Amino acid sequence: MRLFYYFLLLFLISTSFSYSKDKAYFAGGCFWCMEESFEKLEGVEKVISGYSGGITKNPTYREVTHGDSGHFEVVEIIYDTEKISYEELLKNFWINIDPFDAYGQFCDKGYSYRSVAFYENDYQKNLIESDIKKFEKKFKKKVVTYVKKFEIFYKAEDKHQDYYQVYLENYLRYKKACKRERILEIIWGT
Repeated sequence: MRLFYYFLLLFLISTSFSYSKDKAYFAGGCFWCMEESFEKLEGVEKVISGYSGGITKNPTYREVTHGDSGHFEVVEIIYDTEKISYEELLKNFWINIDPFDAYGQFCDKGYSYRSVAFYENDYQKNLIESDIKKFEKKFKKKVVTYVKKFEIFYKAEDKHQDYYQVYLENYLRYKKACKRERILEIIWGT
């Protein structure tokens, strides 16, 4: 009988932990930069670079950035809902993009570099749309960030995972050349 209670307890513990995990998906231009910005947040367990929003199955980087796959460079964020909320992730998304750039983000231009807030339910969609209305009123500009229903995520090639850590010097040169931090400061303040 003790063995039964032991297994029951283990089952209850393991299922209670699994319910606190969730995923969110955002596109903000270069997925290396988005990966860095989300991995710094407490409660975010993993950020994976990849592709979403298009029609090509299992696309490659080249197909996404130079082809017509219809995908965006996206990050998949795995987070603990007991430590961080979707609202906090969404806030981090906004302050790390230029929501008014219809051609891409910073020095990365083209469809695959456009900003996108993906939603999985009406609650998330309403939060995104509410923020857009608020920003359009505050800045007196049209927000051009796409709002799209999430369908499927394809993990990018291994060389793109944790790029900002593995190739730190290259990443910092790229980020500085794109003036990403300077532009974000102009838009959002310090």
